[in-house]
Amino acid sequence: MKKMKRLFFIALVISMAIFAGCEEDYAIPSLTAPATQTVEVGKSVELTFSFSAEAGFSSSTLNATNGTVAVKTNGTAGATSGSVVVTYTAGTSAGAGTVNLTVTDEKSQLATATAVLTIFEEGAPSVTAPASTSVTQMEAADVTFTFNAEGGYKSAALVATNGEAVVKTAPAAGSTSGSIVITFTALRQTGAGSVVITMNDDNNKTGMATAVLDVIPVPTVSVASNIGANTTWETGKIYVLEGRITVVSGITLTIQPGVIVKGREGSGSNATALLIARGGKLMAEGTAEAPIIFTSVADQILPGEIASPNLEPSLNGLWGGLLILGNAPISADASAVQIEGIPASDQNGLYGGTDPSDNSGTIKYISIRHGGANIGEGNEINGLTLGGVGSGTIIENIEVIANQDDGIEWFGGTVNVKNAIIWNAGDDGVDTDQSWAGTLDNFIVICGSDTDHALEIDGPEGSYLAGHTVKNGSVKGNATASELADFRAGARGTFEKIYFFGFGDPALSSGRGDFSLSGTATTDNFAAGHLIFSNLEITPATGVALTSIFKNGTDVHATAVTTKTIGADKSKFADWSWASIDNQLGDF
Repeated sequence: MKKMKRLFFIALVISMAIFAGCEEDYAIPSLTAPATQTVEVGKSVELTFSFSAEAGFSSSTLNATNGTVAVKTNGTAGATSGSVVVTYTAGTSAGAGTVNLTVTDEKSQLATATAVLTIFEEGAPSVTAPASTSVTQMEAADVTFTFNAEGGYKSAALVATNGEAVVKTAPAAGSTSGSIVITFTALRQTGAGSVVITMNDDNNKTGMATAVLDVIPVPTVSVASNIGANTTWETGKIYVLEGRITVVSGITLTIQPGVIVKGREGSGSNATALLIARGGKLMAEGTAEAPIIFTSVADQILPGEIASPNLEPSLNGLWGGLLILGNAPISADASAVQIEGIPASDQNGLYGGTDPSDNSGTIKYISIRHGGANIGEGNEINGLTLGGVGSGTIIENIEVIANQDDGIEWFGGTVNVKNAIIWNAGDDGVDTDQSWAGTLDNFIVICGSDTDHALEIDGPEGSYLAGHTVKNGSVKGNATASELADFRAGARGTFEKIYFFGFGDPALSSGRGDFSLSGTATTDNFAAGHLIFSNLEITPATGVALTSIFKNGTDVHATAVTTKTIGADKSKFADWSWASIDNQLGDF
């Protein structure tokens, strides 16, 4: 029997220990402060805080600024919800005041909330703030304050957090009541923002109020499949390319000003790109005030910004690029062929045809950055690829930055391009192939440490023979890495009013820094007048003769200068291009 009692006692102790170890967990209490209230100097106001406490109300503590505070009605002991009413007595100075309340539950868990007060003098203006307003990062919202002022409106001063604030609409001088409209422009950081307004009357008394702003993220849209219906990408949004996205034949994609398009990381067959197939259209018309930017998801840039806040302008290969394909003639083995950078398995990559006036849409004020992902050995995507694009297509004001392959490459077609700037190309700045028959007018190439040729001009690959015109350009070299130009494989065309500077001595850099004709077919075309040079200028490295730079007799068309008289009009790139914002155009 004693043994049985001992076993029972042990079991009881164990049961009690287990029971004690299974104590229930309770949620941390929550506490909500009242909206901002107004109180006169030296006067009192009641503030009601609401709480919930799963473990039961235990106690509250208070502290205040610019006044004193006391509990009027406390929470009921053990209550799981209710309120704490406090009396706040304003101090002797107008301005802002606060009451901080901390509630403790029966498990010693805490919750804290802060009530904000606006304190005004007797006879001073009374200013009322609106309810909390949401505003998107980098965008603006109007905030309307109302007031009563015995002494008549005189002026208003503003202080903003997480944004900038200006007076949009002020009342007439001497007004005793009315409204003041403030425009608040959010910064990059999401979360709370505020505008504090201090209003002065004609008696030199002041009233204050605080508007609370909630800065919310820019809307972001994931694009994961080809575009098979007419679609618009809207201003104020970011669109993320989750893979190679094609605008298929017969479909138009419209991109509104200020849109940012970001390509997901990827290489090989997973390289991201936006491809406009033959018969599709891209209507991407940015403006100088709101250019359209194509970049990588690694770029933290937001609508309204021009320069990347976190990526260097030399970082490349983070995504693919923009490819536009059309039905205009090309010089190749077949009337239509597969564009480089797109796997042969994707038939949307075919380009070329018989319509020289084919229309693939309009692109204006576009900046393409950090692209050139590799889909295979020696097969990268260009920043902007134009394959068989017709003259009905309008392309103006284009910037390509830090592309791992070429900046802009033409494969046949008849499209004209005006106002193009290429900075830090990983291979060639301007590359032409397959008898492109259009004109490039007003362009800048800024060679980086990886740039091979500023200009690489190839001849036809088939029986169709056509030449293009490249004119009004300025080219800044890299002293040890880049060549002025290489004309190859029976190149044809007219090249005029182009200024070169910043290149090294070809004799000291293994042929870097020269302007050359490669192959018999090219030199024959030069002799026959199918390859024409006119009015070329260069500021050469010290002591370097023109004949060392301009090879194969091309030196007769070049002039060494200290001050250029030709070249690009850099004003066309002012303000909207990253190169301009980054002060890269000072030498042009």
